[in-house]
Amino acid sequence: MKGFKDFLMRGNLVEIATGLIIATAFAAVVTAFTNFLLEAIGKVTGGADFDFDKLEILGFKTIGPFLTALVAFVIMAAVVYFGVIKPYQHMRERFVAKEEETTAEDIELLREIRDELRAGRGKI
Repeated sequence: MKGFKDFLMRGNLVEIATGLIIATAFAAVVTAFTNFLLEAIGKVTGGADFDFDKLEILGFKTIGPFLTALVAFVIMAAVVYFGVIKPYQHMRERFVAKEEETTAEDIELLREIRDELRAGRGKI
């Protein structure tokens, strides 16, 4: 039982569960936004209907739901990319670059101290 308890108490499992909960909630938000966007596009274009459920091509009745899902997927992917991924990358570049510069300065200072100690000038 101890091994199972250790497994459950690991930080990774809790982080994954939290991420899954947040992702599920975010999926509901993106789905609602996608539905809103499809409706807005329909009103702007004079009533274009994105409900392809009645569409039948070459006797295939399942092509309509597929096209509806495909349009929704493209919109969701764009929302996630431009609303989450791009801002995250921008913030990461902004803050990680500063950390790397600071680390480089620290390393350079440590190298100077090392060189001074090796040269014997660091004796008191």
